[in-house]
Amino acid sequence: MKTNTPSSALVLFSGGQDSATVLAWALARFARVETIGFDYGQSHEVELEARQRLRAGLTDLDADWAGRLGPDHVVDLSGYGALAESALTAEMEIAWREDGLPTTFVPGRNLVFLTVASALAYRRGMRRLAGGMCETDFSGYPDCRRETIDATEQVLTLGLQRDMPIDTPLMQLTKAQTWALADELGGQELVDLIVELSHTCYRGDRGQRHDWGYGCGDCPACELRQRGWHDWRAGK
Repeated sequence: MKTNTPSSALVLFSGGQDSATVLAWALARFARVETIGFDYGQSHEVELEARQRLRAGLTDLDADWAGRLGPDHVVDLSGYGALAESALTAEMEIAWREDGLPTTFVPGRNLVFLTVASALAYRRGMRRLAGGMCETDFSGYPDCRRETIDATEQVLTLGLQRDMPIDTPLMQLTKAQTWALADELGGQELVDLIVELSHTCYRGDRGQRHDWGYGCGDCPACELRQRGWHDWRAGK
């Protein structure tokens, strides 16, 4: 079913903490929400499995959300992932490179994702995009900055000859504030859902359960999520 109402949004949904929070945020605001995910050959492909569990869990939390959540779309971008080789798509140590960027940086990832998502949104009649990009807890990814998103939004609007706003509700939030937003949106039930079902760990580790969720505990993504969790809990 297509919708041409301004109250529709396509959420870039990876299955991680941030995108799960943004999906809840969108479901609380828009009459119709769809999701898009990308298989780009990521070594932590367990996040693709997390997506469906989270979608089902979110609809169980709130009957209104269940009525607003439309189809999910998964796009095969494995060719791009092989081209943009990184520690997320190849056997490579997670470390900082000489240019100051981490080896987990996938060149142009958000630019590619947003371009592909905009094509789907255009075809589906969705009026805006939403993603979990954040520059407050900047981890070395230049395509997560609002400046980059603003430029991309302008390009997409020109290229599609139609406004294509990109909402980034987490852009200025710390990870602690992102946990707090989840609590505000869905209470402890949503927080528990994100802890239990979302996946952030770069190594794809689902064997170790921490108070903040599953993960290896020492990759940059785990460290950021863990620190945010403890900061949020300490401030409650």
